[in-house]
Amino acid sequence: MIPLPLTELAGLGVLDAAPGATAVAGVSIDSRALRPGDLFVALGRGAAFRNQALAAGAAATLLPDDGHEALAALGRAVRSRSRARVVGITGSNGKTSTKDILAALCKPVIRTVAAEQSFNNEIGVPLTLCRVEPDTELVVLELAMRGLGQIASLCSIAAPDVAVITTIAPAHLELLGSLENIARAKAEIVAGLAPGGIAVVPDGVHVLEPWLQRDDIELRRTGPDAPYRVVEFEDAAGGSRVTFDLAGRRLTLDWSFTSMHQAQNALAALVAYEALGLPLERAAEGASQLVLSAWRGEEHPLAGGGVLVNDAYNANPGSLRAALEHQARRAHGRRRVAILGAMAELGPAAAELHRELGRAARELGVDELLAVGELGRHYLDEGPPGSWAPDADAAIALARSLLRPGDHVLVKASRSLGLERVADALRAV
Repeated sequence: MIPLPLTELAGLGVLDAAPGATAVAGVSIDSRALRPGDLFVALGRGAAFRNQALAAGAAATLLPDDGHEALAALGRAVRSRSRARVVGITGSNGKTSTKDILAALCKPVIRTVAAEQSFNNEIGVPLTLCRVEPDTELVVLELAMRGLGQIASLCSIAAPDVAVITTIAPAHLELLGSLENIARAKAEIVAGLAPGGIAVVPDGVHVLEPWLQRDDIELRRTGPDAPYRVVEFEDAAGGSRVTFDLAGRRLTLDWSFTSMHQAQNALAALVAYEALGLPLERAAEGASQLVLSAWRGEEHPLAGGGVLVNDAYNANPGSLRAALEHQARRAHGRRRVAILGAMAELGPAAAELHRELGRAARELGVDELLAVGELGRHYLDEGPPGSWAPDADAAIALARSLLRPGDHVLVKASRSLGLERVADALRAV
């Protein structure tokens, strides 16, 4: 991290410094993971571990008056000292994968710091900024929200130079109430750009358009009828080959992913990559090194030539439909089993949205559906034949009994259900 003097931290809470320490060279909220010279920020129960942190080599410990405000101040302080450019990525679906793809593209050609896993909130964004070194040239951030004003708050810390909105879809409806409010919340990342910034946005999303009216930034639109688009998607050995049209320039790249919706995420990442002025002729280097974050469409072999798709990190109506369509394309005649957990934070429309996805599963040819969680019952109202389990533990036993050799199995749910445990159990059979 770019070192911060202890004198700059004094107003954030109770600061205890190690003998002789005058600055901190990193920030940690876990006393077990800190490195010598770090600042240990004691959030919540971390207050009990301040002495342990000093014994482990921390330059100082901070018991903050307000944990989120203290982390924000640290992130801003590092950001203000860095000449690195920042890309902020948000959207209803595909944030983490787009972040992973852009980071992979950039790392071979520019010194890059990227958010780990889904470090995308008021804790994760400042912690990512606090990994920036004096020679860092690019920071790739994922920005999430649970309501209006939250992305704006994160932008006040990150000050992005390039903004990416992947999709606008019915997620967080329980908190925001309408698709229009979701678009408004996501578009805060565009408002957070300084004059001269570049925003990469999906084309034809009408609810988003009122929030994109800025004459002092550049909009680059992605989509089937936009200047930036996917023109061909082919299966390739162990992955896919995708051809992009980038405002008149064709580019074909090989990827490790097999899903068409990841090709759309790759398109957004490529447009951001080009917006940074990075050489498209070197994009293949990064594409070949891509490793997506865990539980996002991972494919694993099962007995008898079967396939398991572990897409259990999270789910909303848009991402679940995309996963079902991907299964339909990839099953290649296998019997299809969908293990689908409830989708969270959908508000009054939740039951009907689950019914719609059950209908989609039936129409797309799913042979057997195992629904998990209370709201998951509604997948079965108009869905394919199936059964119901209240939680992941019950789903493991049911899944083992219904699977046959050679099946193609999709596992997907909202994060709260933890269905990755079901996927792990099936792989162990």
